[in-house]
Amino acid sequence: MAKLVEVIPNFSEGRRPEVLDQIIKEILSVDGVVLLDHEMDADHNRAVVTFVGEPQAASEAAFRGIKKASEVLDMSTHTGEHPRMGATDVCPFVPISEVTTQECIELAKQLGERVGSELEIPVYLYELAASRPERENLADVRRGQYEGIRDEIETNPDRKPDFGPSKVHVKGGCTAIGVRLPLVAYNVYLDTPHVNVAKRVAKAIRSRSGGYMYCKALGFEIKERSQAQVSMNLVNHPKTPIFRVFETIKSEAERWGARATSSEIVGLVPNDALIDVAQHYLRLENFSKDQILEEKLKKSMEGQTTGRGLLDFVESVASSSPAPGGGSVSACAGTLAAALTGMVCRLTIGKKKYAEVQDEMSETMKKADALKEKLYGLIQEDAEAFDAVMAARKMPKDTDKQKQDRLDAIQKATIIAAEVPLNVMKTSLEVIEWAKIAAEKGNVNSVSDAGCAALNGRSAVLGAYLNVKINIPGIKDESVRSRLDSEAEEVRQKAEELAQSVYELVLTKV
Repeated sequence: MAKLVEVIPNFSEGRRPEVLDQIIKEILSVDGVVLLDHEMDADHNRAVVTFVGEPQAASEAAFRGIKKASEVLDMSTHTGEHPRMGATDVCPFVPISEVTTQECIELAKQLGERVGSELEIPVYLYELAASRPERENLADVRRGQYEGIRDEIETNPDRKPDFGPSKVHVKGGCTAIGVRLPLVAYNVYLDTPHVNVAKRVAKAIRSRSGGYMYCKALGFEIKERSQAQVSMNLVNHPKTPIFRVFETIKSEAERWGARATSSEIVGLVPNDALIDVAQHYLRLENFSKDQILEEKLKKSMEGQTTGRGLLDFVESVASSSPAPGGGSVSACAGTLAAALTGMVCRLTIGKKKYAEVQDEMSETMKKADALKEKLYGLIQEDAEAFDAVMAARKMPKDTDKQKQDRLDAIQKATIIAAEVPLNVMKTSLEVIEWAKIAAEKGNVNSVSDAGCAALNGRSAVLGAYLNVKINIPGIKDESVRSRLDSEAEEVRQKAEELAQSVYELVLTKV
């Protein structure tokens, strides 16, 4: 899969679709950017737009959207229920595929500097991109909203922006640009118009008031429905799941004579977040995402269209083609290691003998399933990385410019060809770590399978290690060579030691 970044700018406009359309048009004027979703809320007077693209394209699209918003919106006349500080209120980057958090932080800084200098809009970095601890929490950055920041930014040193002038843009206001992990924007409606009830409930569940660690919540009055609303961002849905928050809201609302009547997801939601809800309310045992019809069909179709069913994959490896090769086979070994780990968990969950470790086995199963999916994708990525190196070597070299372009392309492709197997190594090491838990606490009748998982994980690490090493000499940048070499060596040593300890543990139990 290509490098992909998700961007979710929130614009202070929820009542004029034709104005939002102008902003979205600017965003989509960048080649390669794909719009995933957009929603408007009239009471909040706010719109949430979600798009994805390769890093630089996504950054350029975000800049164009921020620029257009500062032209067509006017913060000096804006009103709405939702806290806001700018025409583009917030603009978070979310790493999706083959992009690290650190890379997204660099994107946020580059965008912030550009918005500050070219548009003269003050920019504050927040969450994972924050320049200082007190700016990690968006609520702290946005305290006082547009009017409060406008009145203090020129005289209060604590309000000095990370980029841009210490003076709000009259129409554009200020903007917060940051980096975060995927979150769930979730609202619950109460059968009362009294906003104080929603505010009390929000205070009970949000992190900064002593509630759930990964929950941010506010209470609003939704006038058009004559209902109060608890509006939330769940910033780590595996650790603060939707169902747990919903049950607490029901309980807290009842204390004040109200009921939760309905709820809604704003924007996009990770598949696993809803699977967790289904597992909780249906009390499913040993459930796997592979049991979802659409997921199964998707994988089957991928196998048909890419020719990567198991038999086809084996035959492709056996052919005279150099790709898929050792890197893909290593990723495949890691995939099987994760699959075995998940199997041991499923053979443990629901057994009375292992009741005390149910929660831990469920967590291990989820982690193993996620790693299985990731390694499955890396099988194809490794083959594509090799093909890219070969394609770069075939580029024309008749002129000096062509020669330089060819050398640059070879370097870029070679680094990726080393990074992909390094990713296989790191992911497979994680599999071994979870396999150890399965071996220690899982069904003893399947302990040999946990051992096989650890050994397959070790094979994946060692095979991928060789693929990192063979590419390193072709990289001219000494710092990149050194980093790849040291990281690969560290993972290799950890994997060998950990797999050996699992192997010895299993031998004591069989």
